[in-house]
Amino acid sequence: MNRDDFFSSGDGWGQRWVLDAALVESLRFGPLADKTDLDVAVALTKLLYEDFVSYGTDGRDRRLDDEGVVLVIKAHGAVVRRLALEVPAWPFRTFDGPQGFGTYWRKNEMSGSWQARRDCVEGILGPTRDALEELQELEYESRFKQGPEGSFKNLIFAAVGPKPEIVLRDAVNNKVEIVRNAENCLVYSDPLPPHGLTWGQMVAWWRTHHQPDADEKTAADALYRRLYRSLDSLPEQLVLRTYCAAYAETDGFELPALIPQVYLHYDPYTRRSGKQSGALYRQRMDFLLLAPDRSRIVIEVDGVQHYGRQNPPDAEGRVTYTAVPRLYSEMVAEDRRLRLAGYEIYRFGGWELTQPQGEGERILTAFFTDLLKRHRKPAL
Repeated sequence: MNRDDFFSSGDGWGQRWVLDAALVESLRFGPLADKTDLDVAVALTKLLYEDFVSYGTDGRDRRLDDEGVVLVIKAHGAVVRRLALEVPAWPFRTFDGPQGFGTYWRKNEMSGSWQARRDCVEGILGPTRDALEELQELEYESRFKQGPEGSFKNLIFAAVGPKPEIVLRDAVNNKVEIVRNAENCLVYSDPLPPHGLTWGQMVAWWRTHHQPDADEKTAADALYRRLYRSLDSLPEQLVLRTYCAAYAETDGFELPALIPQVYLHYDPYTRRSGKQSGALYRQRMDFLLLAPDRSRIVIEVDGVQHYGRQNPPDAEGRVTYTAVPRLYSEMVAEDRRLRLAGYEIYRFGGWELTQPQGEGERILTAFFTDLLKRHRKPAL
């Protein structure tokens, strides 16, 4: 897609280009049927960039007027937000007038320098352009991977009470349906950011869909409590408490979110499934981290039920377990499948996390410190 697609030809004289306002307005409410948000965002960024640079120099190549540029800036923000990128902060919204670019550059000592005005536009739109180019590179690389195309953004997690029953209607386009107990779980259906999913982004999602009137701190507390309720194992609760304590630290909201009880996570790493429809087998992860370096990290907490079967109580009421090789084999077979799909898996024994004198918390703190250091976002 290019910037011409947003216009029809004018009369060639006084009005060379006519903005398709209905098309631009529709972008605020959802993607186009025949174009990806990525393609649209690239085209809108280029249109805004070139029009503001043109206005700041000779103005001859400008296509938008003040009314049109307001529509395009709003649409651009909506599309960029759907791509989970930061929306540009505009210190002006039009070309002319009190809130216009011309007034802004005169107030900020740019009147005598075209380069200063170009640098101003670059400072606003340059980061968005660079982020979009990075997404284009990822998309280009994905074309060389096996598997069908489709949308991979379903995250079903934190069930409380009866677990969700999920049917995969179309594996190619990742159309899933929760046919029972949908009210007991959370569903994150926003686009998954390419550089992981942070706690701050999770809180923003929660506010939008569950607590629109709450401030950030109140929403964060409510979301944490809701996630905690999905855990009924003391070791799992310790994992969540230990990790989430870091959210309260400086820049804690920039940490990757620790997502508990993930029942379904489809993305390009797991899209090789050959199933087209039918009931999904149980695909639950104890915890999932979508790290800044694009790693998918699974953390499992294994109680004795993962590798043994409970025996009837003895005469004194003591409960013992018998090792079951089949259970262990099923567990490691699932590990192999996930690793081949591109996930990292770390397992904790429930026993080691229930040792006295805070030993379990010390183990987890050291583990998460090393894990986050290893998977921090790479420098550009």
